[in-house]
Formats: sequence, C-alpha cells, structure tokens
Amino acid sequence: MDTTPTTPSPDPAREKVRKSDAEWRAQLSPEEYQVLRQAGTERPFTGEYWDTHTQGSYRCRACGAELFTSREKFDSHCGWPSFWAPLAEDAVVYLHDRTLGMERIEVRCATCDSHLGHVFEGEGYATPTDQRYCINSISLTLVPDEG
Repeated sequence: MDTTPTTPSPDPAREKVRKSDAEWRAQLSPEEYQVLRQAGTERPFTGEYWDTHTQGSYRCRACGAELFTSREKFDSHCGWPSFWAPLAEDAVVYLHDRTLGMERIEVRCATCDSHLGHVFEGEGYATPTDQRYCINSISLTLVPDEG
C-alpha cells in the first residue's frame, strides 16, 4: 500500500459529498464536528469501537461511505479502533500532517473529506500490512453483519 500523501482527486465512480460548514454543523454533534471537520482526536479508550469485536462494516459517520470492515480490525491496545487496511484503497485519501510537532499521515474519507485518524507503519504488529490505521470511533458508524 502506498501511503504517500495524496489530495482527493476526482473519481467518476465515487460521488463526492460537499456541504457548507453550516450544513456540517447542523448534521453533526459538536464532538463529531470537532473530529470529522476540524481534525480533532477523541481521548484514547473512550470511543465506542476501540474494543468492539462485532462483525460488520465501518462507515464514515459524516457521509455513510463504507471505509473498513471488521475483518481488518485488530487489537492494537492503543485506545482507538485499529485496522490493518481500508476496505478499498480509493475509500480513503492521505495527507501530510505536521501538527503537534510530529510527522504523520492523516487518513480522510475520500467521499466527504472528513478526518478519520492516522496511519502508522513499522510498529511491529503481526498484521498482513504492518500498518495501523488508528481511527477515531466518533468518525465511524458500525453496521453489523446480518445473521
């Protein structure tokens, strides 16, 4: 997987969601808005999905785009939901994040450009990609598998 930061690019197969700041504020709770639209971070071990093992798909809380599945979720014990890969590479985009004095790769929803979290490499997790998509629970909605 190439985590070279990219900006969202037009994809004819994926219809982009574009809303004004006022529309996002009306749709999202203040906490959701702060993370999804202002690139905030929820406190570790407080989000609803950090320790969830329910089978299903994880969707963007802002636009509903399917981003991750429980098949790629793993226990990293970092306090946020962790995935070793997105559902599809075009589901997310990557941006350089130099805030807080660190060099990180930010992960955003490719459909609505909402902040999801960050991706880290080379941490030694026993996953197929050696990557950890560290995603804020508040950025996601879990849709359980039927049955």
